[in-house]
Amino acid sequence: MNDSPIGVYDSGFGGLSVWREIHRALPEESLIYLGDGKNCPYGSLAEDRIRELAVNAVRVLIDRGCKLIVVACNTATSAAISHLRATFPHIPFVGLEPAVKPACERTRTGVVGVVATERSLTGAKFLSTLARYGGGVRVVKAVGRGFVEAVESDAENAPETEAAVRAVVDPVIAEGADIIVLGCTHYPFLRDTIKRVVGDRGVEIIDSGEAVEKRVESLLAEYDMHASGEATPVFEFLTFADDAYRERLRRKAFGI
Repeated sequence: MNDSPIGVYDSGFGGLSVWREIHRALPEESLIYLGDGKNCPYGSLAEDRIRELAVNAVRVLIDRGCKLIVVACNTATSAAISHLRATFPHIPFVGLEPAVKPACERTRTGVVGVVATERSLTGAKFLSTLARYGGGVRVVKAVGRGFVEAVESDAENAPETEAAVRAVVDPVIAEGADIIVLGCTHYPFLRDTIKRVVGDRGVEIIDSGEAVEKRVESLLAEYDMHASGEATPVFEFLTFADDAYRERLRRKAFGI
């Protein structure tokens, strides 16, 4: 048993979609969320810069006593997860990858759409996952331009956001995709908007949040690190931006 917190790190708000899954399934666990905010979005940054930012963030979480760290950012996972594991070998890490495997297993048309940041779609982790599970399936890749910025601005339901989503999603569906994978943790906050755009065209929308939570549970069991249940769970929100951003993180986490 271990009552230390689980750390969850993202470039900004996006990883809160993963935070919510962990909190829902493991309400007894304390959680520290670090949303960079200052350097978001990561999608167009150089890999070396993302690695530097990720190391800085993880050091903060380790200093706070985190027993396990979730890199709840597809872009940071792609650019930095191997480096983080080598730099901090005493900490178990959970990274993210687009839910390509379940999408390829469930598609009826043989066409799957993956919407993600440019960095994620060209990263070695995504490409290796695609090579492993994408045989016999055509994968249509699309960059979610403006998606992260919409979530960071609390503009998920704005007309201009729906227009940006339509510009990305409609061509993917036109290619025959019956499943769209949300390959960035910011994108689940746009799920309602994406559903409006998809309409009744029979397209399933999936993300990695549930799979990440299951991996967290697995590691907690493997290392005997589940919270004892004797302590009251604590939820803390950190950022490299300002106090206003930190408060926005807290409110978005709890859907306030």
